[in-house]
Amino acid sequence: MAKQDDARDDRPIVLRLNQITKSFGKLIANDAVSLSLRRGEVIALLGENGAGKTTLMNILFGQYTADSGSVEVFAQTMPPGNPRAALDAGVGMVHQHFTLADHMTVLENVTLGTHSLWKTSLDKVKTRAKIIRLADEFHLQVDPDAIVGTLTVGERQRVEILKALYRDARILILDEPTAVLTPQETDDLFQTLREAVDLGLSIIFISHKLHEVMAISDRVLILRHGKLVAQERTRDVDKHQLAALMVGSEVTAPKVAPATPGPALMSLARVSTPDQGNAPGLKDLTLDLRAGQITGLAGVSGNGQAALADLIGGLIQPDTGTLTLKDTPHPNWTPREAVHSGVGRIPEDRHKTGTIAEFDLTENAILETYRDAPFSRRGWMNWGRAEAFTREVIDTYDVRCPGPGTRIRLLSGGNMQKLILGRVLESGPQIILANQPVRGLDIGAVNYVHSRLLDARDKGAAVLLISEDLDEIMALSDVIHVISEGRLSPEFPRGTMTPAELGVWMAGHGFDAEQAHAS
Repeated sequence: MAKQDDARDDRPIVLRLNQITKSFGKLIANDAVSLSLRRGEVIALLGENGAGKTTLMNILFGQYTADSGSVEVFAQTMPPGNPRAALDAGVGMVHQHFTLADHMTVLENVTLGTHSLWKTSLDKVKTRAKIIRLADEFHLQVDPDAIVGTLTVGERQRVEILKALYRDARILILDEPTAVLTPQETDDLFQTLREAVDLGLSIIFISHKLHEVMAISDRVLILRHGKLVAQERTRDVDKHQLAALMVGSEVTAPKVAPATPGPALMSLARVSTPDQGNAPGLKDLTLDLRAGQITGLAGVSGNGQAALADLIGGLIQPDTGTLTLKDTPHPNWTPREAVHSGVGRIPEDRHKTGTIAEFDLTENAILETYRDAPFSRRGWMNWGRAEAFTREVIDTYDVRCPGPGTRIRLLSGGNMQKLILGRVLESGPQIILANQPVRGLDIGAVNYVHSRLLDARDKGAAVLLISEDLDEIMALSDVIHVISEGRLSPEFPRGTMTPAELGVWMAGHGFDAEQAHAS
């Protein structure tokens, strides 16, 4: 089915991957993959989690060495496993998870590694001038002297792109660049990319968000199980065709039947928490999580979602207000108590708070329950039972990996997320904290996760769905709240609010109008 459009375009080819093959033990990540990229072109690289996209890009960038095949950049064959050679040839990569030093300035992060260790000083005047020029040219406004730890997620994304452009990148690899951006930040990023392409930059764009692929790319290349199975001009396909090509069959979203909510399993009454750095805490928040109901929480990133998730998970305590579980107050709510009370936690950051990189899949699968039956008895671990549980999760949730003994850091982000989801949902929790549960997942996995959350709801679980994807919130939630600067909106039943109306609350204007009406 693969098609080549090279003959229809006279722009010079700037990149060729020739028959790239890479294996990790018995797992074939890339199987004789070939592709080309032209000057001023955007190609989107699609595929299921574990299809081999990130591995292929790491080979291009020199972080991995291919078992066979070659990489040509501007007609020069690249030495394998040499990131410096890739950088010098004009290849830049913005990773899915930012690689910035929070305690350093923007200028220091952008220039890190660009001058010799033997050079004792950096010409900060020229450096700052170049950063400002690039920021103006590509509309990546950010203060060169700002400490990175004080920046928003969108601003950090700009810094990552500036790092690549500062090194004179002519080919830019973007791995899930919008995974943590708001819709407005995504629009700003796409405007930047279009202007960069007009100036001759070539881009490889990796994303699971098909509407973004349709908006930004010229061609779409699809990997499945390590093989390149299709190449299409974007204008010749639609989202449904792309989804089917990714998974090898038709993809349908789960149907959402009306909920039958029961009593509140957890209640927060007039809860306030301290601010966390630049992120607001909760402000006099009241919320009921009811059995058999999905409560959606919409909001722009950094408006108190983290504080609410930490509170429910027992990581922080309220300054004022009460947390009640089945009519019983819990003044000293802890993570251990949360786990034992049937709270299942799908954390926002799978790397920092969801997994331990050097642990294998089995160790990560029982992180929160290793002291409990059936994994432990009288202080002795039952590793056989733990491994059996992990294999069950791997099979049920289609975690692409060599086996339970694999170090989790070797998995793609999407497959890490699948293991976390299995770890939580297979324990049968009564309350599910689903914080960005499908971030970085392919369309097939998204639909599967949504169906499992609906199944849990229908079996009586109370689900709190925190997501920055308004479409996801509106598709799954039985009731919706909006959070803004730590304040919680009234409850909106499913289907009673449009995206624009919710957007007014997300911007904080609904709260202002409510306060004015009350006074």
